[in-house]
Amino acid sequence: LAPIMGRWMARAGRELLADADLLVPVPLHWRRGFSRRYNQSGALARVIARCSGVRMQGDALRRVRATAQQVGLSRSQRSSNVQGAFQVSPDRLHEVQGRRIVIVDDVLTTGATVDACARALLRAKAAEVSVLVFARVVDAPRAPI
Repeated sequence: LAPIMGRWMARAGRELLADADLLVPVPLHWRRGFSRRYNQSGALARVIARCSGVRMQGDALRRVRATAQQVGLSRSQRSSNVQGAFQVSPDRLHEVQGRRIVIVDDVLTTGATVDACARALLRAKAAEVSVLVFARVVDAPRAPI
């Protein structure tokens, strides 16, 4: 589904991508990547890069700590789970510094994961960090939309 979903994301995020310097997919920990054999965020980012012309840097961000799956965790548990789990690769610092970066992920639930990723990129001196996701989970009783 990545080719279709990625094209939809590129179209929906056209204005955001027009100002972007770099696409960075949310990384998996190496063990999860090995068992899963693919990173859905990376697959989406590759399609978005082809459609938009914005360069993707799949190894700019690393998941340096394995985390429990977020399914079933509360907002605060999710935030604690991913705190400190991401880091900019030392050999990619120069590609992040001063750049406008778009983090790519498949689903945004509470935002804890992309928040942790954005914090790592901003600590590495990214100029701006935005997020492009395929879907957003909305808590119906509290839905702002």
